[in-house]
Amino acid sequence: MSTSAKATKKSAFSCEPCRRRKVKCGGEQPVCNRCASRQEECVYKLNPTLSYTQRLEKRIKELEDHVATLSKSPISTHPSSSHSSPPSFSSHDVSSQTRLASENHPSMTRKFRGLKLDERGGVTYHGATSFFHLPSERSTSGNNFLPLTEAPDQRRERLVTNAWQQRALENLSDIPEPFRHLLNVHWCWVHPLFNFVYRPAFSRDMQSMGPYYSHTLLNALLSQSIRWGRNNPVINRILDESYQGGAIFGKHARSSVFDELSNGTCTVPTIQTLLLLSANESGLGNATQAWTYSGMAFRLMDHMGICVDNERYVGSVHLSDEDVEIRRRLFWSCYFWDKMISLYLGRSPTIQHTAVSPPHTMFDNSAENDLWVPFGLSGDVAGSYPPTTAHSASCFMSMCQLSVIFNQILVHMYDPLFQNTVEEVEECLYTQEAAFQQWWNGLPLFLRIDPNALPSISPPSHIVTMNCLYHTFRILLYRPMLTRGVKTDGEPAPVHSYLFQCVTSATSIIAIFNLFVSTFGIKYCVLSVSYSVYIAATIYLLQVQAFPGDSHALHRLAFCIRVLSEVKKYSPMLGGALNLINKELAALGINMNAVHQALQTSQILPIVNTPSEASMPDVVYGPPVQGEPPQPPPTGTEFLFQAPINGTEGFNPEPDGLDAGVFEAMSTLQPLSAWVGTIPEYNQ
Repeated sequence: MSTSAKATKKSAFSCEPCRRRKVKCGGEQPVCNRCASRQEECVYKLNPTLSYTQRLEKRIKELEDHVATLSKSPISTHPSSSHSSPPSFSSHDVSSQTRLASENHPSMTRKFRGLKLDERGGVTYHGATSFFHLPSERSTSGNNFLPLTEAPDQRRERLVTNAWQQRALENLSDIPEPFRHLLNVHWCWVHPLFNFVYRPAFSRDMQSMGPYYSHTLLNALLSQSIRWGRNNPVINRILDESYQGGAIFGKHARSSVFDELSNGTCTVPTIQTLLLLSANESGLGNATQAWTYSGMAFRLMDHMGICVDNERYVGSVHLSDEDVEIRRRLFWSCYFWDKMISLYLGRSPTIQHTAVSPPHTMFDNSAENDLWVPFGLSGDVAGSYPPTTAHSASCFMSMCQLSVIFNQILVHMYDPLFQNTVEEVEECLYTQEAAFQQWWNGLPLFLRIDPNALPSISPPSHIVTMNCLYHTFRILLYRPMLTRGVKTDGEPAPVHSYLFQCVTSATSIIAIFNLFVSTFGIKYCVLSVSYSVYIAATIYLLQVQAFPGDSHALHRLAFCIRVLSEVKKYSPMLGGALNLINKELAALGINMNAVHQALQTSQILPIVNTPSEASMPDVVYGPPVQGEPPQPPPTGTEFLFQAPINGTEGFNPEPDGLDAGVFEAMSTLQPLSAWVGTIPEYNQ
C-alpha cells in the first residue's frame, strides 16, 4: 500500500514519455527538460499534484508583486515618450497600472472588502468611515481576491438556456392589450441599446411576482412606450378610453416609486424605474425631473453595491448567476445613461469605472441572434422588411465601450465646472482620436453602417443609433479645435483636418438618419438620434457663420432644421436648440423660409449618393428587398426623404470642396457648447 502510494506521488505529474521510461520528470511546462533534450513530444495527461500547484501559485504571486512594483515607477511625461504610440483601448476609466497596484498592494486591498447584507437583508457595502465599521477590524492577510472557479462557458450556457425558456413562456403568456403591445414596443425600439431591464427575469417574475418585477416598474416601462404605441389606431383608442391616453401609467410610476423610497425600499426594479422615468422626462424636455431621477438611480446603484464586482472579494455575499448578470448589465446601463443625460443637460458625468467596478462582460448573449422586427409599423414597410438579425448583445457591449471613450471627452474637453487647459484638451484629442479609430477597427462588420455604401433599407434602430452617436462623439472631439485658431509652423493649419472630420461625420449622420426615416418614419426616431442631427446642424451653422455663401452647408443646415422641427413634436427638448439656431441665422440676415423653398424646388438633398442594389456589397442585416423599396409613412418632411438625389452632391468633401475662406474665418468664431442644456430657452 505504502509503496503504491509513494510511486503515485512521485509520478503524479509526470509526462507520458517519462512515465513510460519510468524516469523522474521535472514537470516543466510546456515541455519537460528530458523530452526537450531527447526532442520528443511532451504530453501531460494527469492532473498536477498539490505541491506542484502550490509552487505555481507561489510563482504567480511573485510575478504579481513584481508587476505591482513596476507600476509604481514614475512615468515619463515627455511628449515624445507619451505620444510614441497610441494607447490600447481599455474598458476602464482607471489605468491598468493603477488597477494592478490596487489589487496587489496590501494597503489598497484593505480599503475594500466586498458586499454584505444589511439588517433588512439587502445587499450593500460600507467603507471604513461608516457606522458599520470598527477600526479594530482586520482584513485577511495577502490577496483577498477570489480566483476564477468556473469556466465562463458554463455560466453562459445556464443563462442562455434560462433566457430561451423564459422567452418561450413569455410567448405563451396571456397578457392583455394594451400592455402586450406596449411591452413589445419597448423590447423593439428602446431595450436593445439601453438594456435598463433584464428581459428574462422581468418576464418570469411578472408571472410569479418575483424580485425582479414590480407594478411600479411595469408602469414606468409602459409610460415610456406610449409615444410609439399611439401610432397603432386600436391601441390608441384603448389608451384614450381607459388609460387617460396613457398618462395614467406615468402617474402611477411616479407616485409608487416615491412610496417605495419613503418606505426605505431599494431594489433593482426601483433603479430601473428611475432610469426609465429619467429617459422619458428627458425626451419631454423636463430637465429637472430627468436629472433628478437619474441621480437617484445612480445613488441607489451605489447603495446596493452594483458598482462593485462582488465576485472578486473573499467573504462577499453569494449571488446567483442571474443576480451577477443583472447587476453587471445595470451598472453599464447606468454608466451609458450617465453620459447621455450629462450630454443632454450640460453636466459633468457622475459614474466612473474604478478598480472595483464590474467588468465589461455579459454572459447571456441569447438576444444576439434574435430576429429584429420593426414592431408597430403597418402597411408595406412592416410586410417588406426582411428577416434581420438583432445583434443586440454585441451592439450594447460596443455602445458601452464607446461611452467609455466619450466619458474622457466630457471630462477633459467639456467640463462645465473646471476650465480645461489647452494642454489637457490637446492630450485628450490625441488619445481619444486613437481610441475612436481602434474602436471602429474592432467593431464587427454587422454593426457598421458605411455612409458611402448605404444599404437599401435601414438596419435595426439600435444599430442606427450607435452609428449616429459614434459620429456625434467624433464631432464633439474635433469641434472645440475649430475655433482655437491653432497653427503649426511650416505645416497647414490643423483646422483644415478638424473641419474635414467634422463635416464628414455630420454628413454621415444625416445620411444615416435619412435612411432610417425613409424606412421607418420619423415617429420612431429616438432622442439620441435627434441629438445627433442637432450636433450635425451645429457644424453646418459654423460653416455658414464663417462663410455665408457656402450653399452646400446652407442646404444641409436647412435639412437639419426641417428634420428637427418635425422631431420636436415628439421630443420637445429640441425646441430651444432650434430657436437658438434660427436666432443665429437671423443675425446673419439669412431667410430660412427662402432657403426651404429653394430646397424643395431644386430638390437638392444634403445626403450621400446611395448606390444601386446592383453595386451594393452584401448587406449583413438581411437579404435585399425584392421589388420596389418600401414607401415611407407620410410626414411633414416627406419631400426630404423621397426626392431624387443630386448626383453632384458627394459624401466625403475634398479639401478644395470647402471654400478657403471658411478655414480663416472659422478661428474668429465663438466656440459652441456641446449641450442642449446650456440653451436658455430649451425648457420652453
